[in-house]
Parts: sequence; structure tokens; C-alpha cells
Amino acid sequence: MSQNTDLTQKPIPTLIRAIAVPASIGFFFNTMYNVVDTYYGGQLSTDALAALSLSFPVFFMIIALGSGIATGTTALISNAIGEHDREKAFVYIGQAISFTVLIGIAMTIVGWLISPGLFKILGARDQYLTLGLSYMNVILLGTVFFLLIYTFNAILNAQGDARTFRNYLVGGFFLNIILDPWFMYGGFGIPEMGLPGVAWATVLIQFFGTIYVGFRVAISEIFCKNCLKNFVPQKAAFIELAGQGIPASLNMMTIAVGVFVITYFISIFGKEGVAAYGIATRIEQIALLPSFGLTTAALSIVGQNNGAKKFDRVRETVNTCILYGISIMSIGTVGVFCFATWLMGVFTTDPTVTTIGATYLRIAAFIFQAYIILYVSVSCLQGMKKPLYAIWVGLYRQIAAPLLIFFGFVHLMGLGIVSVFWGIFGITWSAALFTLWYSRRTLENIRT
Repeated sequence: MSQNTDLTQKPIPTLIRAIAVPASIGFFFNTMYNVVDTYYGGQLSTDALAALSLSFPVFFMIIALGSGIATGTTALISNAIGEHDREKAFVYIGQAISFTVLIGIAMTIVGWLISPGLFKILGARDQYLTLGLSYMNVILLGTVFFLLIYTFNAILNAQGDARTFRNYLVGGFFLNIILDPWFMYGGFGIPEMGLPGVAWATVLIQFFGTIYVGFRVAISEIFCKNCLKNFVPQKAAFIELAGQGIPASLNMMTIAVGVFVITYFISIFGKEGVAAYGIATRIEQIALLPSFGLTTAALSIVGQNNGAKKFDRVRETVNTCILYGISIMSIGTVGVFCFATWLMGVFTTDPTVTTIGATYLRIAAFIFQAYIILYVSVSCLQGMKKPLYAIWVGLYRQIAAPLLIFFGFVHLMGLGIVSVFWGIFGITWSAALFTLWYSRRTLENIRT
């Protein structure tokens, strides 16, 4: 392997910055992409905003699958690179792509079947339900493209390349600014589509992204251009990919279920609460962008160094990522807390929605450091090919604790919507602190 793909030699801080900075920039534009969708949805109506929030749990299931497969792919390929085993890396690449296509087709069918029922559980009826499904049904058409982009990016991440995905996300953001209003309001041969136009814009951009990122994979150093046999599904490779990817997917799935649970309890207080939570989480994602870059760096660097059995560098990677993250997130805490009302006002003029969302943001601002600790620690374990812990902490943080605590706060104690927000605070911090202890213990037990 060349120096360009080897993450086992250069100083850890240098590698973290080289991967995390472009990854964070890319995630910034990805989040801003969602912000653009939210902004234009708000131009239509509060119902459209609520419909976007309603669609998020199902949409997030797609993202969870893509992210999980990508995590497993990066872990396996980066470890193979660290072991200097090119043939193994070639096989993982071909099998990951085939695995992704099959999963994408299945997910499209499942999504069409479950969306109506899930939306009804969340209180959608009549026009509200129709609007949500009109958006979601189009998004599901692009499932294979969503997943393939994640897998292609995982292959590049394993080599330390975070720039390609950044370039795609930057380009997608600017293209979305053009396509969203064009498809929503029509013109130049395009009929007026309303909210479904936002979905069609997303699917088209994902298609273009699949071509671009896939091309970058095809010309990368560890892609075998004469190994078509590697794309033929192999049971052993699929099992290994599933073993690494499914726990990560299930962890992300718990987030989707967690959003569903939170949305359910918030919906008890009206669609204004659902709209407010949807906007506030977009803002929260912007503030958390450094955490996504750092987890990308941690996964890639830990994976290669674990494969090379350089465990001191594994420990240094985790410690440095957490230190960087907590320092940066402290700035985010101050900014979001102080400007919560103004930030909400960018997306809605509804005073009730603004008030609810600002209240959530002021509480969420003090959870940012917990997310850093949690995400980096879990990425470390995944890079070491120990993905199962992520499932258990996800089940606790997203499902078991919220169901118990939110039910107690809302139904038994009769508390208001703010109690749900404080419940999120307590649950996230408890999960982060336990995960920090568990990952430290795991690192201490590694043979040096």
C-alpha cells in the first residue's frame, strides 16, 4: 500500500485533521442540504414541515442501513489494508457493492409496505397522511442510490479519502438549492409538484452522486478492475459483512426507532411540537458536524492500526478525537444556547413552533459533549471489529430508556413536552459515560 492509503505511519493528530476536516465540511453541506429542504417545506405550510418530520423515521431507516453497511465495509477494508492484504481488500469491495444493491431493493419494498402504518401511528390522517406519503414514496425510489453512495464512500474512507464524498455533498447542496424550488413550483417544462418535488430533487441528486463517487472508487488504488468474480455474491463474505455491518445498522436503526418514539410522545402535544422538533434537530445536526468528521477519522485510523496491531496508536486516536471534539463542542454549546430563538426563526414564523424548538435547543446544547464521547468511543470499537456493543447501547439509549422515562413523565406524571427534552438529556449522558468506561476497559485489555 502507498503512503496515500497507509494510516499507520503519520502522526495521529495530522491524520485526524486530514480526514475529519473534509469529512466535517462534507457533513456540513449534507446537513445544509436538509436545511434547504426544511426551509422550502416551511414556505409551503406547517403541514408540509410536519410531513417532513413525519417521514424522518422511515427515511432514517434507509440512512441506518447505508451507514451500517458502510461502517462494516470500512472496518473490514481498513483492517485488510493494515494487514497489507490487497486480495482480501479486493474481495470485500466487490462483495460490499453486491450486498448493498440487494439490500437496497429489499428496503424499497419494505418501506412502501410499512410507511402508511407508521405514519398513522404518529397521528397522520387525511391530507396530513397523504402529504407525508407523497414525499416518502418518491424517496423510497432512490433507496439503492442512497445505499450505494454510502458503500462507495466507505471504500474511500478505508483508504483515508474523505475529500471525494465532501465534493459530492458540496455539489449536491448547491444543486438542491436550484432543484427544490424548481420542482416544487414548476417551470421550464417541469410541472408544479409541491412537497413531492423536494423528494424528486433528492433522488436525482443521489443518482448523480452514485455515478461520481462510484467512478472515484473505480480509479482508486485498491479497486481491482479485472476482478468481476468478486461481485458474484459469496456466502462467506456476505456473512462477514453482515457480522460487521448489521450491528452498526441495528445501532443506527435504534436511532430511527428512537426518533419514532420521541416523535410519538411529542405528537401528543400537537403537530406544532412535531414541526418544532423537526426543525430543531436540523439545527442540532449542524452544531454536531465536528462529531461526524471525528468519528469518520476514528473508524478509518483505528481500523488500519488495529489491523497492523499498533494498539498504542489506537489509544492515541481515541483520546485525541475526544479531546478535539469536546473543545469544539463547547463553542457550539454557547452558540446554540444563546441564539436558539433566532435559529428557529430562520425556518418558521409560527410563534408556537419557534418557542417549543428554542426550548429544546437550549437543553440540547448541553448534550453535545456527550455525543462526542459516545460516537467516538463506538467508532473505536467498530474499527477494532467489535461492533456488538453498539447494538446494546443503542437499544438502551433509543428504545428502552425513552419508552420507560417518557411514558412516566407524560402519561403517569402528566408533565409537558419539556419533560421529554430533559429525558433526552439524561438518557444521552448516562449512555455516553457508560460507553466511555466500557471502551476504556476494552482498550486497556488489548495486548501491546
